[in-house]
Amino acid sequence: MSPRRPFVAGATIALLRLSSLLTALASPSNTTGPIVDLGYSVYQGSAQSNGQNQFLGIRFAAPPLGDLRFRKPHPPLNTSGIQPATEFGPICLGVAQGLAEGSSEDCLFLNVWAPSNATTESKLPVLFFIQGGGYCDNSNANYNGSELVQFTGNQMVFVNFNYRVGPFGFLASEKVRKNGDLNAGFLDERFALEWLQQHISKFGGDPNHVVLIGDSAGAGSIALHLTAFGGAPTNLFVGAFGISPYFPTQLRVSELEFQFDIFAARAGCNGTSDPLTCLRQQNTITLQNANQNMPYPGRVNNSVFAYSPTIDDDLIPDFLYRLLEEGKFIKVPSIFGDDTNEGTIFVTNASSPADVAAFMQDNYPQLTDNDTAKINALYPKEPPFAEHAAFFPSLAAAYGETTFICPGIELVSVISQHTKYNVLTPAEIESGLGVSHVSEITNVFGPGNTPAGSSTSTFDFNDISLTPILQAYYTSFVRFLDPNALTVNGSVFWPEFSPKTNQRLLLQVNATTLETIPSSQLARCQFWKGLAIQLEQ
Repeated sequence: MSPRRPFVAGATIALLRLSSLLTALASPSNTTGPIVDLGYSVYQGSAQSNGQNQFLGIRFAAPPLGDLRFRKPHPPLNTSGIQPATEFGPICLGVAQGLAEGSSEDCLFLNVWAPSNATTESKLPVLFFIQGGGYCDNSNANYNGSELVQFTGNQMVFVNFNYRVGPFGFLASEKVRKNGDLNAGFLDERFALEWLQQHISKFGGDPNHVVLIGDSAGAGSIALHLTAFGGAPTNLFVGAFGISPYFPTQLRVSELEFQFDIFAARAGCNGTSDPLTCLRQQNTITLQNANQNMPYPGRVNNSVFAYSPTIDDDLIPDFLYRLLEEGKFIKVPSIFGDDTNEGTIFVTNASSPADVAAFMQDNYPQLTDNDTAKINALYPKEPPFAEHAAFFPSLAAAYGETTFICPGIELVSVISQHTKYNVLTPAEIESGLGVSHVSEITNVFGPGNTPAGSSTSTFDFNDISLTPILQAYYTSFVRFLDPNALTVNGSVFWPEFSPKTNQRLLLQVNATTLETIPSSQLARCQFWKGLAIQLEQ
């Protein structure tokens, strides 16, 4: 099928031949696995029975250890000999996780699934997946992209990767600005995208056709990539698809000195003449023991996520809402979406309006008592959720809309298309969590491809009929920048989003359709938009 014209969308809920420059991904005489020469290292992956080559644990940056802590990523060191690429590299250390098995401070690795018959001339579209985790952990690490590639008839390349999170990726202070780099975790993402520009053609991918797909903080990261440097043009990607975009309070560096001081004190470095140098000299165990949640100043309870990107006046020049309102974003075909019950897995079991107010102020400390009174008026007592207190549904709705749903609606209102995922599984009914945050991601990747222990690893086979529908929309968008270019049974035409009609795609089992965003939800989103700069979103 010939490529369609670029599509702009939005949703509440896609053997290298030997050459003088490249050792082939696979050759008839090589029975031990395909090989790719990246210049700095030669990697040997594994040939899969589905007609794909799989490369796991490719190092895309130098180990961010010692003096490279709290700095932008650096190029990987040269190695000699053939490096194995048959096992996932360790994921990045998360907040309050200890030294969990399979995690490490040395974590800047990526994985590639590519058709085994692709060549440097194939120029296949590339799906670049940015995982979520609230900027505090790698919660969707090492998802297997082979089923998505296979769904296209092996006409696509899939890449995912790790980026630093928590204090290793987002520790902010003027000390870091002076002798390091702010937003190091976000710089990891940019560095991985730059790696694609240099190397993805060696796997058959087209560096000029990279499409970003991400969930939660990964989708929030996509919003940051769209607005990076105030929307300066870039060749790093040509399309974007964000699932449940995460818009936390995004403080300025001056407002985050307290965070640096607490972390340094926990690591035994506060009060030293140069606490940043002290932090770089500490061992990983000491730093990870200090890597715990914390409350905002003046609050007693910890926020849900302790770390997030900061306004650095350069790469992230301002709040997302303001940049979007001012039109300072890259104009590429885009889709954003969310889930019906975004807030349920994050909030406390609120039993009163006072509990609702306290939780919202714990996570958005700029909210005044007058603001929380208005929130309680907007989110009165709702029908109960199983196994939860009376005001849990109200709090879940308030947090879900301000942090995920309304940012998604704002994004699609200015740049993209909108969809809503509304598939309630038996487990979600029993737990009282509803259609929870990024619950569709297991359907996107297919059964068995989201590893056990990840934040969304459970696959419900009652929803299996949605898997090909979702995979068709996603991969069609990656390949043609149009989710309608390829369809399957059960698909409906997904029109471009218009604020005049406010229609979004509603994904449901055997009932996918279009719906109009309720006026009541739009009114609540206008309320949050009015508070967005105060909340520093």
